[in-house]
Amino acid sequence: MASTSSPDIEIGSKLRRLRLRKANRHDVVRVPARLEDLISQDHLARLIWEVVGRLDLSAFHAQIKVCEGESGAPAIDPKILITLWLYAISQGVSSAREIDELRVAHIAYMWICGGVCLNYHTISDFRTHYEQELDKLMTQVVKHLDAAGLVELSTQGQDGMRVRASAGAASFRRQPTLEKVLEQAQSREAEVEQAGQVENDQRTERQKAAQERAARERVARLEAALEEMPAARAAKKPDEKDKARVSSTDAEARVMKMPDGGYRPAYNWQFSVELSNFVITGVDVVNIGSDKAQMEPMVKQVVKRTQQLPKNWLVDGGFIKFTAIEALAALGVVIFGPVPEPRDENRDRYAASSTDSDVIAEWRQRMGTDEGKATYKQRSLVELPNAHARSRYGIQQVRVRGRRKVRCVALWVAITHNLLIWIRHLRQVASSSGGQLQECGASVGA
Repeated sequence: MASTSSPDIEIGSKLRRLRLRKANRHDVVRVPARLEDLISQDHLARLIWEVVGRLDLSAFHAQIKVCEGESGAPAIDPKILITLWLYAISQGVSSAREIDELRVAHIAYMWICGGVCLNYHTISDFRTHYEQELDKLMTQVVKHLDAAGLVELSTQGQDGMRVRASAGAASFRRQPTLEKVLEQAQSREAEVEQAGQVENDQRTERQKAAQERAARERVARLEAALEEMPAARAAKKPDEKDKARVSSTDAEARVMKMPDGGYRPAYNWQFSVELSNFVITGVDVVNIGSDKAQMEPMVKQVVKRTQQLPKNWLVDGGFIKFTAIEALAALGVVIFGPVPEPRDENRDRYAASSTDSDVIAEWRQRMGTDEGKATYKQRSLVELPNAHARSRYGIQQVRVRGRRKVRCVALWVAITHNLLIWIRHLRQVASSSGGQLQECGASVGA
């Protein structure tokens, strides 16, 4: 309700107080407007909604248990949550809490929700609970782009990106310390459970549940850290195995060298990219700082996703491993990557060594030719999606813990990136034909 108070004012010889209706923007008021009219026809939120509607979402629907004629509250349409996350990432928003605030404060997010009530936990859980479904969704998008002639699979490249993990450097501890802290956490869990059985406990049921959950999750994280210790030791040199450390908050994160030269807990994101329109064709997340073992698994993922074998595969020096080059050559994939400088300055690095196999000798010779060097120049283009992930989509640090959940975030980024390419293509088709985006489905096999 508007405020009516006003300062006194002198009129003639009398001091009088005017009655004024003043603006009050703190109360909740009803705005007579249709959500459908709040954003323009070419608004990105609307375009993402339209394109998501062309995808098969049955994998997400299969997880819903509530059906017509049965008891239980209706489930939220997965299309709403998918569009919500894709639009948010396209705007550089990667926080579920920020999305929860925007859905009641920003017109585009209100339009996507369409009056459906959401909360932070629903938004956050949806981001990481559907790894396989997201992987299938990405495959669908790549196939649509391929059908539209936007994917050239013959020449592709791969690049890695270290993304800061949701773990502090101080959380990394050696096994004796982890075992000691686990005992303390287990004792604390027992104390919390016993306190809940006391009759005169002054805590509310909500407080009890929260404290019990926190104690239980603390124990679970420490147990997971101890389970990861053998893997951390295996990555160390024989004389440094006792120095292996694992995070007590994110057991699967590893300390890696970052682009600025520093060392921080991180995950290694892997993207494979075709070079015509920079469509991401493969996604993986590993907790190994080195890229040497990542080339062969990514090629196999791309073949499975696209049903096509890449002819040329471009990588930087961090991926070069003789056994991987030989394994991929056996499949029919030609590797283009820099030949390391030999220790002997007088030796030609492009000349075959006496210990080289035929495949390695051929690779050396190929990289020394003008044609090979010209092909390899395209490799820098592979870094574009990684640059977009950091600068446009706001991926400086992941907000989730565990390799599986981090891969879900990477899949969201890849799908968003590819979807924007698809939307740009559809708008170009619509512009050239004088039609609307909704009328261009046939051009991409929708």
